[in-house]
Amino acid sequence: MARETINAENVTADACTDNPVQGIHVVAKPMGPVCNLVCEYCFYLEKKMLFGPNENFRMSDEVLSAFVKDYVKSQPTPVVEFVWQGGEPTLAGLDFFKQVVRQQKPYTKEKTIKNALQTNGTLLTDEWCAFLKKNNFMVGISLDGPKDIHDTYRRDRAGHGTFDAVMRGLKLLQKHGVEYNVLACVARETAKRPLDVYSFFKSEGIEFIQFAPVIERLPDETSIRSGLRLAGPAALKEEEQQVQVTDWTVLPEEYGDFLISVYEDWVRHDVGSIFVMNFEWALNAWIGNPSPVCIHAQQCGRAVVIEHNGDVYACDHFVYQPYKLGNIVNDTLTGMVKKSLHTGFGIMKETALPQWCRDCEVLKACRGGCPKHRFLKSPPGEPGLHYLCEGYRKFFLHIRKYLKAITTLLENGLPASHVMEAVKGPLVIQLPELK
Repeated sequence: MARETINAENVTADACTDNPVQGIHVVAKPMGPVCNLVCEYCFYLEKKMLFGPNENFRMSDEVLSAFVKDYVKSQPTPVVEFVWQGGEPTLAGLDFFKQVVRQQKPYTKEKTIKNALQTNGTLLTDEWCAFLKKNNFMVGISLDGPKDIHDTYRRDRAGHGTFDAVMRGLKLLQKHGVEYNVLACVARETAKRPLDVYSFFKSEGIEFIQFAPVIERLPDETSIRSGLRLAGPAALKEEEQQVQVTDWTVLPEEYGDFLISVYEDWVRHDVGSIFVMNFEWALNAWIGNPSPVCIHAQQCGRAVVIEHNGDVYACDHFVYQPYKLGNIVNDTLTGMVKKSLHTGFGIMKETALPQWCRDCEVLKACRGGCPKHRFLKSPPGEPGLHYLCEGYRKFFLHIRKYLKAITTLLENGLPASHVMEAVKGPLVIQLPELK
């Protein structure tokens, strides 16, 4: 499988099962929700409202030291991956990340330590990229597509599009040979132009892509009382809850159509040269492996987020007071993850699935999706159906014939790229004769 893009929804499978020999996953927010952009669909900017009016949104040396030490000690696997996200983490400054590397260095004899940075790319410089290359950071850069598509939603504080600034950052990453992936958010207007987006990425030499659907609900009464403009996570077992989504939320079937259009182009021209994480996850599920991402795993709960002040929450999408697990200065990650699991947070992802989902033929690929977005009712009227159910189902059913063909190739020791020749006619895989 290809390398993964970095974001809160993209967590390795070992972070999604309650297995003592498996690992935990932490997304760190060195500047909390602070960002130099005001992307229309961002769900994290408003998290400033959850802190005091005089909050210093910057990770202190005390919090950083406690985090690095405890994460290394708490991670039972031989590799510890630090994921730095925001807001915009580069606002913490290059000196902060130099300090990160210094803090990690004493532990490199105990564990293999890796770093990943998710950024909007607008603040990257030659100095930044030289540092990232020297210290083997893997960078996820947020880019939604060509200029007119990207600038529709991703704007700076003056209301200007950010495409040109992001592309400068991308070119610097390429110039310095920094390992990078692209995270493309698929909002309502973006979904209407799948091949424009995909063709643009290919033209820019981008090989690793993840498409993230944009889904947010209008605020319910609880959110309004907290001063928030968006609703919080879905209550999986409630019969009645807010179901109205924002104007920029992608429509379910259009998201499915978006993925199908890109897949049809990819399976004919780019297998083995372009790696779309959504397609890799689907193949992984078809083969029967555990999901490499929490959104399509049976359960979740071992992927937590640490805020700038050391507070730890059950998930990046659940940074709300009821889901606070403790603080890294006073508590251990091991203990906080156990607390999360014992409350049933991650198990609910599976146990609260509607029967409609349990009977679905694409359950093993979908697994109900992210609990945050399970706010609809199934056709029989059960709560807890994912907003993108129609889109997920349409996509997974459409690509089954290709997944079967690719699996047959792999089982016979042949490269998956052979499927590109097979799809030129009736989808029949001609295998070499046994000698």
